[in-house]
Amino acid sequence: MAQLIGFIGLGIMGRPMARNLLKAGYPLIVHSRSRGPVDELARGGAKAAQSPREVASQCDVLITMLPNSPDVELVALGREGIVEGARAGLVYVDMSTISPIVTQKVGKALEVPGVRMLDAPVSGGEKGAIEGTLSIMVGGDRAVFDAVLPIFQAMGRTITLLGSLGFGGFTKLANQIIVAVNLTALAEALTLAKRAGLDRELTLKALAGGLAGSKCLDQKTPNYLASTYNPGFKIDLHYKDLGLIMESARALGVPLPTTAVVQELFNALRVKGRGGLDHSGVITLLEDLAGVSA
Repeated sequence: MAQLIGFIGLGIMGRPMARNLLKAGYPLIVHSRSRGPVDELARGGAKAAQSPREVASQCDVLITMLPNSPDVELVALGREGIVEGARAGLVYVDMSTISPIVTQKVGKALEVPGVRMLDAPVSGGEKGAIEGTLSIMVGGDRAVFDAVLPIFQAMGRTITLLGSLGFGGFTKLANQIIVAVNLTALAEALTLAKRAGLDRELTLKALAGGLAGSKCLDQKTPNYLASTYNPGFKIDLHYKDLGLIMESARALGVPLPTTAVVQELFNALRVKGRGGLDHSGVITLLEDLAGVSA
């Protein structure tokens, strides 16, 4: 019989990830702040729960996909949280992008009731979540990883165990540096091309075929062509990640000058009320600065 999986956090990423688990035949019990996604998954065969505690008391493997460190701490260790419903042998997998220090704190606290924890943040955006092609970056014990691997394979394509608990989170922060800087570089390049009078579609085609090509370029090309930036991953969330990156860098004594500049550009977007745009929407700020229309 397939392991019963609990899933908490059914947002832009969590909902399609949970849906892929259902498609793979796993029995699922779900909980989220918003009732709509819970009802949607319930119509697809999942069981609805009223609290993280209720989820933890019934499942074999519990996955969270939440916005930030305080959310994970609250769901895991707060009132009616996972810790109150957990039993020895439960495997807890946090797939959120949060502070690796918080991850380690939560993992330590959950050792008391006998919970084994992995951190497993993902990359690939909404498209990767829908298609089940996410890159999953895992930290934790090898035996626990091996037990959970078939579950990861229902949601992702590239699944890598990187070391002890928290190492998945540090890898995801490195990933988010590359994505944020790449999107900002694309924004500058496309704004320059627009000011020069180049056709955007032809420019993107030319760039994609050379060393400047990237998954960011490929995945965000429809946004650039339509000049619409509906969120696959919001600027607000990436700005949060940039904050985690800079906190970790300071703690480790690592200068990140380019990332610091990009963080301020994302901050400016939020000040302008654009935090709900897709992170490729950083181009709108560069276009503003250059005085070119979308």
